[in-house]
Amino acid sequence: MNQTYAVTAVTVVVLATVLIGALGLRISRTTSDFYVASRTVQPGLNAAAISGEYLSAASFLGVAGLVLLQGPDMLWYPVGYTAGYLVLLILVAAPLRRSGAYTLSDFAEARLESHTVRRFASLFVVGIGWLYLLPQLQGAGLTLEILTGSPDWVGSLVVALVVTGAVAAGGMRSITFVQAFQYWLKLTALLVPALFLIVAWFGDNTPRATFDAPAVFREHTSVRIDDTVRIELDAPITLTVDGKVDGTSYEKQRVALGEGTHRVESGTRLGFQAGTSVPETKEHTGTGTSNWSRPLAGDRDEYRLYATYGLILATFLGTMGLPHVAVRFYTSPNGRAARRTTLVVLGLVGAFYLLPPVYGALGRIYAPELALTGDADAAVLVLPERLIGGVGGDLLGALLAGGAFAAFLSTASGLTLAVAGVLHQDVLPARGVGHFRIAAVMAVAAPFGVSLIATNVPVADAVGLAFAVSASSFCPLLVLGIWWRRLTPPGAVAGLVTGGGAALTAVLATRTGLPSAGWAHTLLAWPAVWSVPLGFLTMIVVSLLTPSRIPPGTAATLARLHLPEDLSERRRGDGPLRELRAADKRAVQYGERRVVPQGEQDGRRGKRRARTDAEQQEARPDAEQQEPGER
Repeated sequence: MNQTYAVTAVTVVVLATVLIGALGLRISRTTSDFYVASRTVQPGLNAAAISGEYLSAASFLGVAGLVLLQGPDMLWYPVGYTAGYLVLLILVAAPLRRSGAYTLSDFAEARLESHTVRRFASLFVVGIGWLYLLPQLQGAGLTLEILTGSPDWVGSLVVALVVTGAVAAGGMRSITFVQAFQYWLKLTALLVPALFLIVAWFGDNTPRATFDAPAVFREHTSVRIDDTVRIELDAPITLTVDGKVDGTSYEKQRVALGEGTHRVESGTRLGFQAGTSVPETKEHTGTGTSNWSRPLAGDRDEYRLYATYGLILATFLGTMGLPHVAVRFYTSPNGRAARRTTLVVLGLVGAFYLLPPVYGALGRIYAPELALTGDADAAVLVLPERLIGGVGGDLLGALLAGGAFAAFLSTASGLTLAVAGVLHQDVLPARGVGHFRIAAVMAVAAPFGVSLIATNVPVADAVGLAFAVSASSFCPLLVLGIWWRRLTPPGAVAGLVTGGGAALTAVLATRTGLPSAGWAHTLLAWPAVWSVPLGFLTMIVVSLLTPSRIPPGTAATLARLHLPEDLSERRRGDGPLRELRAADKRAVQYGERRVVPQGEQDGRRGKRRARTDAEQQEARPDAEQQEPGER
């Protein structure tokens, strides 16, 4: 790939992000602007923004990498990512908007009238956000490393700086424009090269390989092993070795390796003949960060059905609890707009997910060595050079590089905004826009530090684990909080800790390689099958055991969540003034003067004028009954 073209494309994406973010900076003045864009984002723009931040590194690079490694079983990832919005549409979207909250923590506190529930919800928002931010930063590092040969931390640093600046400068209003632009950029960046790659594949006269056939080297291929690995051979092969295999050093010698497992040291270069099957890699050896590179999908063949259900549950139910997705529904003007937004998102996300499997399938044919080197996530970036080459391949590769960077920036922006909102409200001692900017720096600094230590995490795997934690914690809280009036604060806390904590523990155990095989490993690698029911069951049982703790305002809160806005306003009597007063109260709490739009000012003057006229009318009969002297 031509480095000049690729770096130029990445630079253009970064500059466009900064310039579009500056547009939001000009009109972001209040706390409401920073958190929810003053709740004025229309469905079309909001849907593009949601799709832009949702389609992360796992979508742009990771799905293709998993298809390359594991074959068609991995198509459940895009299916689950898309179907999650259908569940969100049916159960959560409109009530969540009607809650009038800024964040998931605000919703938890408003529904259950408990600061304790809010603190636990905030803890999980930050944990899920950081777990999701990590693969975005590492994906950026991988992309710049492939494009320029720079250390992987450089790409992570670039994304961290750009995202922090955009979020701190303009908040939600700024990020909305940025993410909507980046969705269309990502769709174009995948669609245009895919069309050329398919044409090139049809024009290739070599024998066709079936989609689910084992990957083979189409020509003599030299592969450098950067990390010590164990490779599994189903049949004896002869290859050229320059380095150390099974403890023996070789210098560009032909070596026959028998069936079984072989240890290949880092820095070794292996030469494979055309037609040789690509060896499967076993878990990485050693201690420390090397274990982080072991694919989550290991052992799927042994417990395929269970792993598939674990993936489906995590992706179907985890979407609603992702902090950067949930916060965007608070920006809709009303519940009806939130539902329309979700319908449009289903179409936009579904269209996008038709493309990554194409790259994964072509990668199994034209870039099979990536399965051995551990760089399967790079398949999207290297295919134009492999199939097309020349200036055309360089230009298409540059377009893909720009789209990949847009994926990192858009998702990282949404996550940073969501985490910063929680840190701003619940961690920092003072409020206001200035402290929100400090919270934005804190939101990015922690995952960036971890990305320097925990390298080579498969991006789709890491995102899948974040989905599992989200499904096990916020899915029970949102579903029961919206649809079950008997939920109590102790039940909510117990469910968050039990379900979410169990999934988080499984994530940490999986990442550290304990246990390494068998049913125990599979249960921990795909925890949603048992952790989601555990979260629901715990919330229900504890709530039933604590009926006296049902919040006194539950009936009114549920009426607000489920009644259309016009009906709930008539029921409350003073209509939208309650929401406006709540916004004013929050603005005072954050140490700001809320800028009231002219329409709201006119509405308030009309309310006051009507009340004044009514009071005068009531007072007039009394005055008429008085004697002239008394007047």
